[in-house]
Amino acid sequence: MVLLGPTGVGKTDAGIRLAQLFHTEIVSCDSRQLYREMRIGTAMPSEEQLSAVRHHFIASRSVHEPYTAGKYETDALALLSQLFQKQEVVVMIGGSGLYIDAVCNGIDDFQEHIPELRESLMQRLEREGLEALRHELKLLDPESYHKLDLKNPRRILRALEVCLSTGKPFSSFKKEAKKTRPFHIVKIGLQRPREELYRRINLRTLQMMEEGWEAEARKLYPFRHLPALNTVGYKELFDYFDGKTTLSEAVSLIQQHTRNYAKKQLSYWGRDKEIRWVDAEKQFSCSLSI
Repeated sequence: MVLLGPTGVGKTDAGIRLAQLFHTEIVSCDSRQLYREMRIGTAMPSEEQLSAVRHHFIASRSVHEPYTAGKYETDALALLSQLFQKQEVVVMIGGSGLYIDAVCNGIDDFQEHIPELRESLMQRLEREGLEALRHELKLLDPESYHKLDLKNPRRILRALEVCLSTGKPFSSFKKEAKKTRPFHIVKIGLQRPREELYRRINLRTLQMMEEGWEAEARKLYPFRHLPALNTVGYKELFDYFDGKTTLSEAVSLIQQHTRNYAKKQLSYWGRDKEIRWVDAEKQFSCSLSI
């Protein structure tokens, strides 16, 4: 059972209730709660919540250890294989659409971005121009070269990024079939009225600041270049440390950008017809069919 929804909707508490209902364990699919140094800024479950139900993939890695959705797919499927030997139902909780898709549908290598490679290609675009990148794409992947909009730099950059990072033509991935899984998947989406969700996001940001988020971010500031820290909340606090904003402005921006992120999450899942949307205040009952 996949319990998903926008940030701040209340997935953690609802997921614990659901896991307790089925006497099972929780697999987190939050791409940032993986990192043990980011406890406050990712709204990681409290010690009390973690002790109520066994959780996996919470604070399991360091920000200094690169991790991807492709790696998560492999690790999560291995864990699920173990859990299903003793459980009929496993609950997965999270708001990272790419991580959820990785487990439910499978993820091709090309779906992931490699920041260093993208930056290198951007520099080449600026230095050499689009024509040089088009020529390289023609050599690496003639099929994509003849199908893509060659006037669109973003499309050219993406196709080249795939070719260079995987060693396979970008066009080859389009032909691969959706992966199948040896388990049944039920997706439950939590929702709240937009005004209520935004109120919760604003309040939670203030609570996180009171819990010591600024001090946590200061410890991580020397490592701000790491991909894990390219995240709403930390980026705004890093700008405050750089003197670009006041603390009050940074907090306000965190609230605004978190609301924007929640909106993007909802748009992302709007295309998924498999999701059964329920009110976040609704108590789960045994009537849920699996």
